[in-house]
Amino acid sequence: MKYQIVVAGFGGQGVVFLVKVLSICAGKKGYKFLGTENHGMSQRGGSVSSHIKIGDFYNPLIDLAQADLLIGLDKDEAILNLPYLKRGGNVVVNADEFPEIDANVFAVDANKLAEEGVFDAKGLNVFMLGLTLARVKDFPFSVDEVKEAIEEINPKFAPQNFDILEKAIEYGKN
Repeated sequence: MKYQIVVAGFGGQGVVFLVKVLSICAGKKGYKFLGTENHGMSQRGGSVSSHIKIGDFYNPLIDLAQADLLIGLDKDEAILNLPYLKRGGNVVVNADEFPEIDANVFAVDANKLAEEGVFDAKGLNVFMLGLTLARVKDFPFSVDEVKEAIEEINPKFAPQNFDILEKAIEYGKN
């Protein structure tokens, strides 16, 4: 098993939380996990991206054109990180539209859905993870594995996160 993921967004959007979820999922399956974080001064609103490697890797940085998946919590941040995505890879992005590229792109205006009350905007990261579970066929983790990791990180907010995750999965199936 080898799988490479880039998660891109802004400070405060929950990039680090997603990395924790994925690292717990990998650990429970016995997969080796490497990750890096690039913070724009680690402040809210600054650029944040993370490279995640699951499997037998030795360098945590993803080489250009090697990522299997790009999860973009923000359209512009996703575009900035496109050079890491391999041809035919998957992009799940919070955007009303996205440039045409040689990849499987699933763009959803999640900000608009949050404004419409579909889910709490604080759960944007979990919503995007739910869309990933629904749309990315080779994603290495199941819904139950993701839920278990979310509960382990923060049991108090697990029910709200499960609700957001389920809404995203349902939305992603349509």
